[in-house]
Amino acid sequence: MNSSAPVSVEATGETVGEAKWAALRELEQKVPGLDRESVQFQVVSEGERGLLGVGFSPARVLASVDAPSSTSQPAQDDSPAVQEAREFVERIAVGIGADVTVTAREVEDGVQVSCDGRDVALFIGKHGQTIDAVQYLANAVTRAAGEQHSVVVDAAGYRARRTATLENLARKTASRASATGRRVSMEPMTPVERKIVHDALKDDPEVETESEGAEPNRFVIVRPRQLAT
Repeated sequence: MNSSAPVSVEATGETVGEAKWAALRELEQKVPGLDRESVQFQVVSEGERGLLGVGFSPARVLASVDAPSSTSQPAQDDSPAVQEAREFVERIAVGIGADVTVTAREVEDGVQVSCDGRDVALFIGKHGQTIDAVQYLANAVTRAAGEQHSVVVDAAGYRARRTATLENLARKTASRASATGRRVSMEPMTPVERKIVHDALKDDPEVETESEGAEPNRFVIVRPRQLAT
C-alpha cells in the first residue's frame, strides 16, 4: 500500500497568477505525473508595485500537494513540442488572468492544446478573438523556432462548436446569395473563422467567396458565380 507525503514549494512572481504558475512548474519537477487539480495554493503576499515602480515587492504563494511516497506513477513522457506548446499557452493564460487548466497532446499534423476551467470564457474572448490570437502567437513562436508542426488551441470544445455554427451560417448565406442573385456580406470575423467559411463553400457550384476590409473588421463576401469579375 502506498502512503502519501505532502510536498510544498514557495514561489514568487509579479502577480499572484505568475507566482502560481512558477509554483506549478517547480512542483512538476518534484512530483512526476502531478495532478494539477489537486494542488492547493496559499497566497502569502499579493505583492506591491510601489509608487512609480519604487519599493516593488513580488507576489508570493505556497503550493502543496499530497504525493505518493513510493514511486508508482511514471512521469509524463511528453515530446518537446508538446511541452513547449503547453507551457506557452499556460504563460498566456496567466498573463491575461484566465484560471484554466492546460493540457496538450500530439496529433497527426502537430500539437493540440486544450483548456478547461472556470475562466474558459475569458480565455476564448468575444467571438473567439482571444483564443485565435493565442493560437496565432503559438504558431508564430513555433515557426520562429524552425519547427514545421502546427499548434491548435481549443477550449472546452469551442473549436468544434464554432466550426459547426460558421458552416451552417455559410450555407444559409450561400442560399441567400443564390436566391437573390446578389452578393451578401457576412459579419467581421477572425482569419481562422474566415477560413472556415471559405472552406465550407469552396466546392459550392453556385457561389464563391472572397474577403474584404481591413483587420480587425475584415469580412467574407458570398456572391453568385455569375457575378464574379
